[in-house]
Parts: sequence; C-alpha cells; structure tokens
Amino acid sequence: MEEAMTWEAFESIQPVAATLLKHSIRRSRMAHAYLFEGGRGTGKKEAAQLLAKTLFCLQPVDDFFPCESCSNCLRISHGTHPDVHLVEPDGLSIKKEQIKALQQEFSKRAVESKRKLYMIVDAEKMSTGAANSLLKFLEEPNPGTTAVLMTTQLHRILPTILSRCQVVSFKPVPPAILKKQLIENGVSPDLAPLLSHMTSHLEEALDLSKDEWFAQARKIVLKLYTTLSKSPSHAMVFLQEAWFGHFKEKNQLDLGLDLLIWIYKDLLSIHLGKQEDVVYPDQLNRLSADILSCSPRSLAEKLAAILDAKKKLGANVNQQLLMEQLVLNLQGGTAFV
Repeated sequence: MEEAMTWEAFESIQPVAATLLKHSIRRSRMAHAYLFEGGRGTGKKEAAQLLAKTLFCLQPVDDFFPCESCSNCLRISHGTHPDVHLVEPDGLSIKKEQIKALQQEFSKRAVESKRKLYMIVDAEKMSTGAANSLLKFLEEPNPGTTAVLMTTQLHRILPTILSRCQVVSFKPVPPAILKKQLIENGVSPDLAPLLSHMTSHLEEALDLSKDEWFAQARKIVLKLYTTLSKSPSHAMVFLQEAWFGHFKEKNQLDLGLDLLIWIYKDLLSIHLGKQEDVVYPDQLNRLSADILSCSPRSLAEKLAAILDAKKKLGANVNQQLLMEQLVLNLQGGTAFV
C-alpha cells in the first residue's frame, strides 16, 4: 500500500487546492460535488482519499487531521469502507452500469455514519449513458453525500456536469518538491534533478530512474555533447556508431532531444551564476569549464536549433536527416531550411 498523503504534504505540492478544501471543511461549507482537474501525478486521487479520511476519521488529531490508525482511516486506505466508494474505468471507459450501481448503493442509508462519499477517477472517460446518469445524480444530491470527480482533461467533461461541481485545479508538482521526493525514495541526488524536470509524476520519474534504456540514453546524450564541444568533426560518426542505434523511435528521439536541451540550459544557468538550477549536477565542473569558450548568445542559438529540431520531429521529417542537420547547426552550420 502506498504511503498516505498528509495535509502537510498536500499543502506543499498543491497549496491553493489544499487551502480551499481545508477552509471548506473547517467552516462546514463543503460543496456536494467537487471536480479535481489537473495532469497526471498532481495528487488528485491521494487528495480525494485525504478528504475522505478527514471527514470519516474517528479520532482526528486536533479535531481535524486524520489519525491514519482508526478503523475508518485504515479501511479508506484499503478501499473497504462501506460508505466510501471508488469508481474507475472498466477497460477504456466508465460504463452506465457502473454509475447505476453507484446510484443504487447511495440510495441506501449510510451504513456506519451520516455521510457517504464517492470518487470517480478519469471522469472524462464516462460513456454518454454514464455521464447522463451521473448528471441526474448530481442534480438531486442526497443529504450528507459528497462527490469527488477527477479528470486530466477538463474540456471533455460535459458542461452540465461541470456547472454542478466546484472545480479544484491541481498544478504540476514543482521540480524542487519532486526532486526531494525522489531522493527520499532512494534516487541518486545526481539524477533526481533531471528526472524532476522530465516529468511531474513521481511514479513515472521513479520508473525512469530504474530504466536501463534511459540510463544509457543519458550517457549517449552527454557523449554527443562532449563530442560536439571537443571533437566536432567526429559528431557525424558518433551519430552512426551510437545515437541512431539507441534512439530508434520518434518518442525516444524526442526524449533524447529533451536531455540535450537540459545540458545547454545548464550552461546558461552557470553563466547566470545559478548553479543551484543545474539538472546535471554530476557534470557541474566540466560544464563550468566549458562556459569559458561559449557566450550566452551562442548557447541561445544552440537551444533554438534543438527546439526547432523537436518541432520538425513533430512534423514527421526523416529522423536521421533531422539529427544530421541538427549536428551541423550545433557545430555552427546553417539554420534549418
């Protein structure tokens, strides 16, 4: 079982959302339906469970914070509390039958308290029938019932459902917070800064930290940078010998270009005296020496060339020609045509 989110952790990664919900609970002014919207890894589901525990806890600390040890808190953590229900997609969608079953369950009196709460994950995946059934449910809420819908795609939620929910926005987790979480989970301090900028999702970042392909990709990108800065005439050969064999798919090449971008951003950070912003800390000494031979203007031009390459990649150009042209640009050649 994953470690439960606390209010302290919630406030550190989502201060606006946490403050809104905390004040609503303390003042007994909760909405009957909330819609948590935001990208993956922003803590929506964990916050919904925290909300449930705060409402159902039998032994709240300071009359508010869930104790995490009473029977209600434990059952909510395990998904077995009779008055707290979770609905997730069945395959690719949330089906009408799932919402009907939820309605039937919630037509009964609460088993152990006066409250009932339901959570719907990926609410944008509701079928038309499911969405219409939920709409009727939201239009006539039962007393003591709280709904928490979650979505990563707010634009796909029916306006009629949207209008009946209080929308709570969840922002991407700040890199500094994610870096701290990664280090606490055993990721090397040399790798955590980079991972915290590659994604805002803790689980994705942890998966990348253990991925052999990603580890090798990082090495190859650093080697390409070294070749470009020390032996630029060998860069084309390096592409053939190491790069093309590793970055075979479009998404892999896109990730490789992101890794390259962060090297040049690190050089700019060092130029500006912001060493604390470097995402390749194990390369700090070498990069600090390299800035003696490059100007901020030249770094900006190289960053522009890589960003242009990413744009071209999205237009489905030939990947090999794309990288060869990029290498020419990073050597000081012409701009993309």
